[in-house]
Amino acid sequence: MRPSAVHRTRRGDTVSAPSGPAQPAGSAGPSSSGYQFLPPPEHAEIRAAVRQISAGHGITEYAARGRKSAPQTQLWAELADAGFLGVNVPEQFGGGGMGMSELAVVAEGAASVGCPLLLTLVSCAINVEILARHGSAEQQQEWLPKLAAGRKLAFAITEPDAGSNSHQIATTAKPVDPGDPAGDWLISGQKYYISGVDESDAILTVTRTGTDERGRAEMTLFLVPVDADQLTAHRIDVAAQIPDRQFTLFYDDVRVPASAAVGGIGTGFRPLFDGLNPERIASAALCVGIGRYALDAAADYARNRQVWGTPIGAHQGVSHPLAQAKINVELAALALSRAAWLHDNKLDAAEACNMAKAAAADAAVAAVDAAIQAHGGNGLAQEYGLMQLYGMARLLRIAPVSKEMVLNYVAQHTLKLPRSY
Repeated sequence: MRPSAVHRTRRGDTVSAPSGPAQPAGSAGPSSSGYQFLPPPEHAEIRAAVRQISAGHGITEYAARGRKSAPQTQLWAELADAGFLGVNVPEQFGGGGMGMSELAVVAEGAASVGCPLLLTLVSCAINVEILARHGSAEQQQEWLPKLAAGRKLAFAITEPDAGSNSHQIATTAKPVDPGDPAGDWLISGQKYYISGVDESDAILTVTRTGTDERGRAEMTLFLVPVDADQLTAHRIDVAAQIPDRQFTLFYDDVRVPASAAVGGIGTGFRPLFDGLNPERIASAALCVGIGRYALDAAADYARNRQVWGTPIGAHQGVSHPLAQAKINVELAALALSRAAWLHDNKLDAAEACNMAKAAAADAAVAAVDAAIQAHGGNGLAQEYGLMQLYGMARLLRIAPVSKEMVLNYVAQHTLKLPRSY
């Protein structure tokens, strides 16, 4: 089932509760407006279809590709052909015309059968949302149909000396002719831990193009082709056994036209921040899916594995950690749904997105750890794939934003505490 064939609920509409006995006078029935806890029917349909496609690949393939650092190209292609990876691309560009709520369902659905796709948070979330909101007509016409069809864009912001501190970015872009900012620009610098460069057509690169009146960096986002002259990529050998490869990028006066700037010269923080909430939503969705897969696998193992004639799941030492992990994963899923709903309804979603990402990452790591423990020695066996899944979960606790930076955000913006950094 393609997303374009699914009935769409307009943003702001509510989903009616199932029919049932009339509520007594004065009782609290379903709300007629605002956020609803019942997801739209199309979400269940999308999730079922994504799970069916992804289950044909499953944890065995994911783990094998993780050991070889081989991207999940076939699964990505199948989901793209079915229309799911372009679900949040506007319809006029060949996408599903939906939002981050639906992309979160896609990301979670694939992960929930053991196939988390890291680039959904990069190519489908960050880059689609930035281009749809800030891309020029020409950029949108060139890139959004490609992204809807499953082509990929990498995203480059982090640097060796500027991880979470975007104001310290040292990669610069300077006009070839300072008197003609509408001409070509030269990008110089280094980017670090950039995912999927080898799978992408271009890299949305965050650069410093000036300094504002308060002495802070002015940022510009440029679309840089992966085969651009003077751009080189060196693969980083990471211990986490995940399919997607990581790279260090070197820009040595890479020449791009001014038309490659997304949102205009010097406006980079606005489009950048419009990509951060979708990034957090998609990463939370991957984590929820990872947690659900791990707990389903552990529960199945604990129901069938017997020691001294009793299934190990009958023992609270096994069942309670799994039950607690399940509670935490489902709480994270609620936070994820709320964050995506706020974003899609163009409400302030920053706090909700940060909280959902942190909660989901913690829940995923704890869920996989509990699953490994429930499997005993088999938790380390290659055939179960849990160690490769742990690598992805642990990565998502660090990136794309660390737990510590989320706590800083909540302390400063929610609790109004003094800034600590």
